[in-house]
Amino acid sequence: MQITVAGLGVSGISAARALAGLGARVTVVDGGAGEKQQESARELEAAGIAVRLGDGETLPEGTDLVVTSPGWKPDSPLFAAAAAAGVDVVGDVEIAWRLRGPDSADWLAVTGTNGKTTTVRMLAAILESEGLHTMAVGNIGTPIVDVVLNQGKDGARPYDVLAVELSSYQLHWAPSLRAYSAAVLNIAPDHLDWHGSMEAYAADKGRIYEGNRVACVYNVADKATEDLVREADVEEGCRAIGFTLGTPGPSELGVVDGILVDRAFVENRQKQAQELAEVSDIAPGSGPAAPHNVANALAAAALARAYGVRPAAVREGLRAFHPEAHRIQHIAEIDGVRYIDDSKATNTHAAEASLAAYEHIVWIAGGLAKGATFDELVKTAAARLRGVVLIGADRALIREALARHAPEVPVVDLDRTDTGAMPEAVREATRLAGPGDTVLLAPACASMDMFVNYNKRGDAFADAVRELTARDQ
Repeated sequence: MQITVAGLGVSGISAARALAGLGARVTVVDGGAGEKQQESARELEAAGIAVRLGDGETLPEGTDLVVTSPGWKPDSPLFAAAAAAGVDVVGDVEIAWRLRGPDSADWLAVTGTNGKTTTVRMLAAILESEGLHTMAVGNIGTPIVDVVLNQGKDGARPYDVLAVELSSYQLHWAPSLRAYSAAVLNIAPDHLDWHGSMEAYAADKGRIYEGNRVACVYNVADKATEDLVREADVEEGCRAIGFTLGTPGPSELGVVDGILVDRAFVENRQKQAQELAEVSDIAPGSGPAAPHNVANALAAAALARAYGVRPAAVREGLRAFHPEAHRIQHIAEIDGVRYIDDSKATNTHAAEASLAAYEHIVWIAGGLAKGATFDELVKTAAARLRGVVLIGADRALIREALARHAPEVPVVDLDRTDTGAMPEAVREATRLAGPGDTVLLAPACASMDMFVNYNKRGDAFADAVRELTARDQ
């Protein structure tokens, strides 16, 4: 086949190499022509792969299939040209699914607006505690095409099961995907510029349930996720399994008196419940588990239990799990004030979950709003706020919401969008905080107005907090 790969990102390069290795004639196209693209192009051309830079719109002549990187919008001119020529467009996840061998690993898949990476890593830790050979793959950073093609090669132990994080972009371009079991953690407005509407965004998330064999895991507190289960076409016998932070009903996992409880995968779910772990088992040593991380743990446990994992392995896996940086990361406690980095909270839904985790908060917020509004977020969090420090290009939107819904909360508006604003923001937040308060970086916005990415933003926050510690010594 002659295959056109759209995009020189990590997944595009992975797909191009994999397909060329299988004998396809591959051309990679990318609208950019910068130094990074040119370097990647040289490496691919050395491997016999054609690359066209500076033109991501024209369909190469003779193309049989287009494989797109996740971020390319469905209305891209390249895809319109493909449709006009009767050429299918798929993503790297679809390619990985099609290339699986007869003894391939099962897929336990996770999507949602927020919490995907944490849940997938929790799931992988639980599966490992059961003694299964597994890996966290997909949107988490490890290209799934590479993992599928290298399954069992060079004497390596084949994977038993994969914990697969999938974005809405990836699901949009993966029509054939049929997971063993899957979970949708939550649905909130995000990436609407890409999908075109909330309905289209939710529908792409819901694709993860199509053809599920054992369990469709949904969030009891988020009716939209249950609606997606009801709409899915699944295999006979596949069950709807809910997770809740409250007392679980039959076919649900939940929490009772600080204990994670399973009433779904027990012999008599009407009358029996199985203890899985304590809330304190979730990443011990990282401070009290935030409610949304308890929910993530329940979703991971549900997928693992659907795969036959023992209760003891759930506890062991949650204890072994360590959160990634910039996700509710405890940086320090100074004079009774906790400093928490949740720079990964790049939208209002994530920030709402972060703010709900603490009782008294000095909030550092702002950045690129991406079309978001902040009234509901501020109304929900107002009673917890002891002060707010605003940074970034769209901080005025948050300031106006605070004026409407929390006018009594002190606000420091830093008229800066340079990286040096973070140390000043931390100093101002420290001034507003008292013993028992939490200084929380949960921006509710993207970072690119000030920082390369949310990681750099979180690093700047942590460095600024450490400067406070050094100054006090």
